[in-house]
Amino acid sequence: MAIIVNLDVMMARRKMKMKDLADAVGISTTNLSLLKNSHVRGIRFATLEEICRVLECQPGDILEYKEDKE
Repeated sequence: MAIIVNLDVMMARRKMKMKDLADAVGISTTNLSLLKNSHVRGIRFATLEEICRVLECQPGDILEYKEDKE
């Protein structure tokens, strides 16, 4: 996959637990876990906006592009 999700890195930097972030954002811990482990095909901008607001970061701090090696 070319898009890398660094949500766990930002959560660690902010010393925030999964449940606390999920509650603050308003999504289930299951959906947040799926996002964190890159098991989703997309994310709503509203959800990304809330995550960035709570973690005080930019979308680029969470999402990273890496070219696939073939």
